[in-house]
Amino acid sequence: MSNSSSMPQFLLLAFEDRWELQLLHFWLFLAISLAALLANGLILSAVACDHHLHTPMGFFLLNLSLTDLGCICTTVPKAMHNSLQNNTTISYMGCAAQAFFFLFFISAEYYLLTIMCYDRYVAICK
Repeated sequence: MSNSSSMPQFLLLAFEDRWELQLLHFWLFLAISLAALLANGLILSAVACDHHLHTPMGFFLLNLSLTDLGCICTTVPKAMHNSLQNNTTISYMGCAAQAFFFLFFISAEYYLLTIMCYDRYVAICK
């Protein structure tokens, strides 16, 4: 007999224990995520359709919008699901995947913002 233990899932703390406040949490996150999806979708379509925006800064805005969509789509759906289903667990693999993708998109966003700042710096100095 071996002495081993495993963690098949993690317990998440809910924002609130009352069902009414969990529903409020769900609707609030739904409204915020839909607004972000709409805004980023408008940026994507504007940059893709308008030929005047096919510049390096337009390219960076397009990629920044895509990374923002990735950040939103990584974390918000699970939080909404947990508040709607009154569930407080996440699997180990689900947590690892969510953490990996969230860190990937956040780091990509920081790199893009750094490149955009350097691009504006060079444009101002020259």
